[in-house]
Amino acid sequence: MIVKDITNYLEKIAPLNYAEDFDNVGLLVGNYNSKVSGVLVTLDTLEETVDEAIAKNCNLIVSFHPIIFGGLKKLNGNSYVERVVLKAIKNDIAIYATHTALDNSKNGVSAKMCEVIGLTNTKILIPKKGIIKKLTTYVPVDKANLLRKSLFEANAGNIGNYDNCSFNILGEGTYRGNENSKPTIGEKGENHSEKETQISVIFESKNESSILNALQENHPYEEMAYEIVTTENIHQDIGMGMIGELPSEMEEKDFLLYLKQVMKTDCVRHSNFIHKKIKKVAVLGGSGSFAISNAKKAKADAYVSADFKYHEFFKAENSILLADIGHYESEQFTKTLLVDYLTKKFSNFAIILSEKSTNPIYYI
Repeated sequence: MIVKDITNYLEKIAPLNYAEDFDNVGLLVGNYNSKVSGVLVTLDTLEETVDEAIAKNCNLIVSFHPIIFGGLKKLNGNSYVERVVLKAIKNDIAIYATHTALDNSKNGVSAKMCEVIGLTNTKILIPKKGIIKKLTTYVPVDKANLLRKSLFEANAGNIGNYDNCSFNILGEGTYRGNENSKPTIGEKGENHSEKETQISVIFESKNESSILNALQENHPYEEMAYEIVTTENIHQDIGMGMIGELPSEMEEKDFLLYLKQVMKTDCVRHSNFIHKKIKKVAVLGGSGSFAISNAKKAKADAYVSADFKYHEFFKAENSILLADIGHYESEQFTKTLLVDYLTKKFSNFAIILSEKSTNPIYYI
């Protein structure tokens, strides 16, 4: 087992291209080809986390939060980040982070919150843009079926509950090859026209490499014509936050006390009561104040997240109950999610849940 085996599987649930542009995800320390003795799963990577990995013979740490977020200009141990990286390197321990790649996964952080709270009929709160691309290419009519099939097999043409989706237009292509050309159809140096099918398919950006490989391997022309564009279409199964329903509606105070219990938090900061029973609940792990308007637009009765600032509670405007349960508390079950996911694939391998709480915030 090497690091790449583990990370390839992690990227099935949290593809790196799902991450936000500001983020730093993937393998932060170490080598993809290193053999793995064991995997320690944690929310944050601190010095004590590296010590735990050493004690448990784990040379790969899978962390939700990235220890390296901004650029490191030096490594002399003057900050906790530098000390963690130095200790990991010294002890040949790799560090991999999922962060917003897992945040944007339909089976990620917010989905786990929904599971713990008991929400049903869940869907993505803020579907992500820029994930769906479109490929258009042109192929001789008699080769169109073969090329389409190869593109579908490479995961092109999937739209929601449908697959093998494409749009096709019959037309005529023209070309002339120079003295160095080796045309599949026609003669070099001569104008040629060919009845062609224009094929258009959409695909997730994470599959671009495999789709281009399928195109190159199955297109009959020496020089194939194609174009790829990024669309503004949203992806209903990829994005931040989720919204769902409680099995039964609850009084506001009862809901907050229930939230405190199941999310294992010592404190729930909330906006003013709206004198309305809670049934429809939106959630988002970590710092989620940016999505208050989205929760209101989705007509949620309550929005559960963390790191709300003083003035952001005013945004409730007596139309929604805002509940700040704490950053760590909102994401604490993520490491269990990752352990369960990895154990299903690597059942005979050491996948260990970190016993350390990395919450830097305490209550009195």
